[in-house]
Amino acid sequence: MTIAAPSSKPGDEFVLDMATSAVALGKVSTLYDIAWLLYLGDPAESWLEMCRRRNLPIPDGWGADKEGRRKLLFRFHNWHLPVFPDLGGYKGYGLGMVVELFCGILANAAYGPSIRRWMNTDRVANLGQSFVAIDPNAFAPGFGDRMADYMNIMRNLPRVNEEEPVLIPGDPERAHMTECEKIGGIRYPLVLIESINQLADRLQVPRVPIFKQL
Repeated sequence: MTIAAPSSKPGDEFVLDMATSAVALGKVSTLYDIAWLLYLGDPAESWLEMCRRRNLPIPDGWGADKEGRRKLLFRFHNWHLPVFPDLGGYKGYGLGMVVELFCGILANAAYGPSIRRWMNTDRVANLGQSFVAIDPNAFAPGFGDRMADYMNIMRNLPRVNEEEPVLIPGDPERAHMTECEKIGGIRYPLVLIESINQLADRLQVPRVPIFKQL
């Protein structure tokens, strides 16, 4: 689910991009090396992947078995992602249904149990998407200014940790873009580049060049 809204300050937009589960399924797949998560810069996701590789307990509430019981040990073949378990499961459940409504039912695509299992190739996936654009100018004037003011209010809320600022959706990504511009590229762990190049060799396509090693 992604929701974005502009403000009157160029380059400072509200951009929320999230899964309706506690953790996105693709980010904990056993099909990826640990580098898949480490380059995202999310300590929680990196920890979860490390737990998978080392067979360690994962954070409470991040996984559940098919009976809905919270699962502590990572067994990917029978592990499920609960929806906002600690914020009230019905919220993520409802948001998940909203996504199905727009992307499956409205788009005349697969929905519910008709969705093909992830990574299966026995049939066409038939996954739908839905894009809704709302023109703020069709409503009261001054949307961008109010949005900028609101984001400024949120960023200036009292901090839980004085060393960590209050962020809004889109701030971490902007910081990452600034870092990429500073170093002149996208930072990837060497092990991930090696995995990509192994795949490139197998498919007989050009390898990914390394311009700078940090």
